[in-house]
Amino acid sequence: MSVAEGLERMPSGVSVLDRERTVAKASFNRWLVPPAALAIHLCIGMAYGFSVFWLPMTRLIPGADAAACAKLGFLELLVSTSCNWTVPTLAPIFEIFIAMLGISAAIWGGWLEHAGPRKAGFISAVCWGGGLVLMGLAVTLHQLWLLYVIAFFCGIGQGLGYITPVSTLIKWFPDRRGMATGLAIMGYGGGAMIGAPLAVWLMGEFASGGVPGVAGAMIALGVIYFVFMASGAFGFRVSPSGWTPTGWTPPASGNANAMITRQHVHLDEAAKTPQFWLIWGVLFCNVTAGIAVISMASPMLQDVFGPKLIGVDGSGGLTPTQMAAVAAAAAGLVGLISLFNALGRIFWASFSDKVGRKNLYYILFVLGITLYCLLPTWGKLGLPLAFVASICIILSMYGGGFATVPAYLADIFGTQMVGAIHGRLITAWSAAGIVGPAVIASFRQFQLDHGVSKAHVYDITLYVMAGLLLCGLICNALVRPVNQKHWMTDEELARERALLHEAKTSDNAQTAARGPFGVVGVLAWLVVGVPFLIGLYFAIAKAMALF
Repeated sequence: MSVAEGLERMPSGVSVLDRERTVAKASFNRWLVPPAALAIHLCIGMAYGFSVFWLPMTRLIPGADAAACAKLGFLELLVSTSCNWTVPTLAPIFEIFIAMLGISAAIWGGWLEHAGPRKAGFISAVCWGGGLVLMGLAVTLHQLWLLYVIAFFCGIGQGLGYITPVSTLIKWFPDRRGMATGLAIMGYGGGAMIGAPLAVWLMGEFASGGVPGVAGAMIALGVIYFVFMASGAFGFRVSPSGWTPTGWTPPASGNANAMITRQHVHLDEAAKTPQFWLIWGVLFCNVTAGIAVISMASPMLQDVFGPKLIGVDGSGGLTPTQMAAVAAAAAGLVGLISLFNALGRIFWASFSDKVGRKNLYYILFVLGITLYCLLPTWGKLGLPLAFVASICIILSMYGGGFATVPAYLADIFGTQMVGAIHGRLITAWSAAGIVGPAVIASFRQFQLDHGVSKAHVYDITLYVMAGLLLCGLICNALVRPVNQKHWMTDEELARERALLHEAKTSDNAQTAARGPFGVVGVLAWLVVGVPFLIGLYFAIAKAMALF
């Protein structure tokens, strides 16, 4: 029995989590949906900030025999309760998160379309929030193998939570598809801005006897995230079939809107089209290039500029204080990356509403190619500010590519099953999460092994990333409207909508959701806006070390 099925059922036999119970009434306002989506994405976005746990988790057993522990094999370390873990043995937790995000979204995307955002969002809250609680218990038991197993559970929460709002938001905002998905997915990019400093503070509060309070922090975060995400899930409402915003009419067919279809393509049929795989390639290339920089941003800045970051020559060596200042300045880049990654999602996605999705990706790829090719030049000229500014723009486009792709899919395949199609498409993210960091790390090591100075070990890699973006540019150029043979027939569309129980709700489509924003709307936005602004403050404060 699933989590949803185990809940108390309504008198009619329909669960409070079922899609039928989430159809909007006349008093609802569509601007209440984005904060519900943000409540989920701001929580699961902590996956990007999970590295704050790595070093504290290597110091959980005071007095451990380092020499004896170093002789243990990996399998022995999985079950050892007397040896501290190492960062390389902990890093796979993040990799499992991202891998399972793509896999679970692909597997359960079709189910999610029928189940609705409330049920999927609630199960996501159970998996992610509950998973973090279980991780805290695994840390208490000091069982590495158990952490890996629970990470799979958490990854399912990541995947369901990531795609939960997509279809709902696109149907509520047909006039602003890019902005709507950008708002929600901005939360994933900004989740680490809130979660990382909160986790650090919690670890300090739960610390005891010089041992970091990792377990207590994870359990506390899990409880906080579950409450926040469950609240967001219950805040979701779906629009009745045929609902449109007041005063808005769909764009007329014609050459100007050739890339925006008014038809629908089934999930199973979408994967048979070249358009799906071309957009998969667009996302893969954009994410691979961006995530490669994310994975090595801090060491890259230190390798390329070193003491120049703090305005000293450094030829005679650095004092411990100066070395710490260099590391702090590089760490500030991480704060800026989080900031631009988050804000780029709403900026570029909203901009796509003006210029069109295909044109937006042209801009991202051409600008990205230019900046990647300029980065080695900034390094040779000793211009750290130009280097940092370029990386920040690159990372804003990395986030923008994520946020724009759901609207791109809705334009090409229609809105009926866009959430499920998006779920399958983000397997490109899982693949890029493996390829990007591996490429930049292997090229760096190859260069070092062949005597290349640290200041220049990234040059070839950055040119390779520019070439990858060129491949993405070509994929985007080849995207055309879907052949009508792939469109759903009227009978297939009616059958699909019957699975959503839309036939019962479509009659009130033009009278639903016309209510005022009101006090509830203000409170809903404050609940997600205040934590985001606090996280923004921490990111900016951390980034100030660069200046």
